Amino acid sequence: MKILERYYPCGHAKSVFAVDYTKLYAKGIRAVIFDIDNTLVHHGDPSTPEVDRLFAAIHSAGLKTLLLTNNDEERVKLFIVNIDTLYICDADKPSPEGYIKALELLGVSRDEAVVIGDQVFTDILGANRSGIKGVLVDFIRLPEEKRIGKRRYVEKLIMWFWRHSRFYNKIGDIYK
Repeated sequence: MKILERYYPCGHAKSVFAVDYTKLYAKGIRAVIFDIDNTLVHHGDPSTPEVDRLFAAIHSAGLKTLLLTNNDEERVKLFIVNIDTLYICDADKPSPEGYIKALELLGVSRDEAVVIGDQVFTDILGANRSGIKGVLVDFIRLPEEKRIGKRRYVEKLIMWFWRHSRFYNKIGDIYK
């Protein structure tokens, strides 16, 4: 079973909007590292007014933000038109190097950061390899999208084991 632990998040939320960022701050978190596609918006979409307001609220709560993505800079620049945030492109997630660089750019320790993403095999695995808490959010899917990839089915299985493990919701109450 130990092999599965590397894929376990510290918490799970329905979306980035279900997380209470002031509770994260109260727990000593000072920076949030976000994935973009299927975490904040549907794959390839620009930011939305709702996401723009979310980032403003996160910053008002005293938290720094950084986008960590395997996408190129063109994709990120399309996304951040109305968002003031740091970013790292071509991050090669789940390799720890991008996560460690993110901590350096943000000027925080591993214990002061949290990664929020939609994929167990990239976002959460990379966070765990880097010693950073990871929160998995449900991936964004358009109503007309009926199929999901094979990895998503494996993720569901991993999450079942996680919900029945001693690692379940290690991060505690960070939810609205």
